[in-house]
Amino acid sequence: MSGIEIGLLSVVAILVLIWSGMYVTVALGLVSFISVWLLRGSLEAPVYVLTLSASHSLEDYIFGVIPLFVLMGLLVSQSDLGRDIYAVANTCLHRLKGGLGVATVAANTAFAAITGVSIASASVFTRVSVPEMMRFGYKPRFAVGVVAGSSVLGMLIPPSVMLIIYAIITEQSVAAMFTAGIIPGILLALAYIVAIIAMAVFFPNWVGGQDEQMSGAGQERMSVLQMGRKTAPLVILILLVLGGIYGGVFTPTEAGAVGALGALVIALIKRRLDRGTLWKVLVETGHIVASILMLIVAATMYSKMLAMTGLPNELGEWIAQTNIGLYGILAIYVAVLIVLGTILDTTSIILIMVPLFLPVMAPFGIDLVWFGIITIVGAEIGLLTPPLGIACYVIKSTLQDDRISLYDIFAGAAPFAVIMLIVLTVLIAFPQLSLMLV
Repeated sequence: MSGIEIGLLSVVAILVLIWSGMYVTVALGLVSFISVWLLRGSLEAPVYVLTLSASHSLEDYIFGVIPLFVLMGLLVSQSDLGRDIYAVANTCLHRLKGGLGVATVAANTAFAAITGVSIASASVFTRVSVPEMMRFGYKPRFAVGVVAGSSVLGMLIPPSVMLIIYAIITEQSVAAMFTAGIIPGILLALAYIVAIIAMAVFFPNWVGGQDEQMSGAGQERMSVLQMGRKTAPLVILILLVLGGIYGGVFTPTEAGAVGALGALVIALIKRRLDRGTLWKVLVETGHIVASILMLIVAATMYSKMLAMTGLPNELGEWIAQTNIGLYGILAIYVAVLIVLGTILDTTSIILIMVPLFLPVMAPFGIDLVWFGIITIVGAEIGLLTPPLGIACYVIKSTLQDDRISLYDIFAGAAPFAVIMLIVLTVLIAFPQLSLMLV
């Protein structure tokens, strides 16, 4: 077989293995190993490529930022900051139609600025927001849909682990990626808020919440001083992490260490952390980081294998001959991202698709920071779509309420997936929205 044929078969084999239930890391590594073996005709070649991928992909200092930000996000979740932020947002926004839904989005936006992990947001606000919304008459589908939709903000608003991973594999500045995610993240949050208010006005039977309007409040009102006390830890962490990065005080890795330390201090002050809980947080951090880093090693080997086959260059030449232009290619790219989102997590999608399409996009001279925002938003849509829809599964497992089925969660999340697609179209049409602060 030619290199192109091996490359095409490898992509198909990876998708088939993943669809059949094999772990993404194992599928990537196994297919890449066999493909290099076939390309070079000796067993030493894939062993060498695997060794090279493991050493070169993880030896960079910047990789230290991943475990540090994951640790910070888990400590923040343990500190109940999500509950505090939600209470403050509810106090400020309860007079709006769909006020508790808007409060959930606002709180999730703030929470995303100190966690960077969508799964953490989905888990926290399932416990905090859904019972409260249902208590005041909101429809279950709407309640879980708001949580699912707003949880994806953690992937986009810095400090995001996905932004870090994209920056590493494309050799872009982490600080630049963080900066580029600010306006798209805020735009998506505002789009959610406008949609929630519109649904509450025009489709009240879908939203519910009449009990909240009658009671005039979702929770007991707080004074300005109480709100200040609850939001102070959030403000401090944001200033420490993002302020330090943008102010040139810290590198992203150093900012991760400072943020993790700050989150640890806050958890101790709030007395939310004992020896057993700290050990659980550390073990969970290890599990998450190990899975991410092993996936990066396998994806690096996959990228090197693709380069050896010549498939990306051949694909680029073929697309260039079709004369569909940049936006035609982006339309295909986004469609593939959304389809893959039905079976893969966001990290896997980024690590598989970016090496394949970067050579295709190179002749157009696009900004890779902007391309990264497009990639992450497109891949995020998959968090809300069946059959995988990781955010929806996290909500189901966290909620443990037989009254709300997995179908209800996907149905509730569907309008927010459509909103994400609309925002993605706007970001593609107006690249300056992602780049104006960079």
